[in-house]
Amino acid sequence: MWCLIATEAALFAYLLFSYFYLGTQTQSHWVPELPKLRLALPNTILLLASSAVLYWGETGIRHNNRRRLLLALLITIVMGTGFALIQTLEWHDKKFRLWDSAYASCYFITTGFHMVHVVGGLLILMALLLWSLMGKFDHHRHAAVSIGALYWHFVDVVWLAVFTVFYLTPRLNVLT
Repeated sequence: MWCLIATEAALFAYLLFSYFYLGTQTQSHWVPELPKLRLALPNTILLLASSAVLYWGETGIRHNNRRRLLLALLITIVMGTGFALIQTLEWHDKKFRLWDSAYASCYFITTGFHMVHVVGGLLILMALLLWSLMGKFDHHRHAAVSIGALYWHFVDVVWLAVFTVFYLTPRLNVLT
């Protein structure tokens, strides 16, 4: 999992680098509209909270509390699905589309790749929930839970970088 995370981190580093590189190459306004935080900020909090809930569940199974793991997985799946739905709503609210500009392409490709990782994480969490319902995990056997949680935490950390670059730096008049 650490090797997968390293390669995926490199992908996002390249995507964020391309954002900054293209932003320095433009002569006009790079950001077509100041990003709104109305949906993005609560969505960010939702995703970070989902990581805390999953951590709570993971520590539960380490203490042989399967019910806590089940509840945490279910809540995390609901929160992650909520994040995906809100992000989709935010995409539809944008006044620009993927093909409108280099900025639009960077925005939609980077947030789109993140969404693919969210969906992948949700599938992992659903598999863990199913296996947990089948009684596959206890305080001795829970490596799959820890590995799945590690991936979900990675998805959250990546979102913090994406959120900072696309939603906060334009407010600092960086590359605008």
